[in-house]
Amino acid sequence: MNENGYKTLYQGGTGEIEEKKSRFIATLAPVSSEDEANAFFGRIKKEYWDARHNCTAFTIGEKHENTRCSDDGEPSGTAGRPMLDVLLREDIHNAAVVVTRYFGGTLLGTGGLVRAYQKSVQAGLANSVILKRRRGRRLIIDTDYTGLGKIQYLLACADIPVLDTQYTDHVRIHAMVPAEQLATLQNDITQGTSGQAVLTPGEEAAYAVLDGEVLIF
Repeated sequence: MNENGYKTLYQGGTGEIEEKKSRFIATLAPVSSEDEANAFFGRIKKEYWDARHNCTAFTIGEKHENTRCSDDGEPSGTAGRPMLDVLLREDIHNAAVVVTRYFGGTLLGTGGLVRAYQKSVQAGLANSVILKRRRGRRLIIDTDYTGLGKIQYLLACADIPVLDTQYTDHVRIHAMVPAEQLATLQNDITQGTSGQAVLTPGEEAAYAVLDGEVLIF
């Protein structure tokens, strides 16, 4: 995984636009395999069975290793590829999208189709939940109450998410630290508490933060 993480689709959404009476409905879903993407496409095509087109695209992998797209009867290169280009341009990983078109009776032309399909994907993304997934490592910090304020300050400055804090005769903080920041943070805490804090690195995990809550994958 890239040290700085990558954006991934956590919760899909839908978006709809209209161009010259044609309706374009984008539906997105998180996927981790081509089989999942194809199953998702099948469900959406069944739901919108009466539509003129159900164009598809997906990208899977930390480096977009697996990508596919389909124009589903639209002129070649006017639907699936432009849809995929939006996902790649936004650098969103592990995402699949279907854009359903109900034809309104007016031809849009090549440029018009490209713009409509891309615009609809952007509308769907606007209603989706996208997270930054990172590689991190748990860090247990044991401290007396004297050092607590300094540690909390250092964690806040480094934007380190705290998983749990336990208060007994001392304080134990469970934090999730981005892998590339671990050594620096340990050094800062050690210096900031004059070596009084006890630091215990734990297991590595992929994680993301959503509304202040840490999600472990």
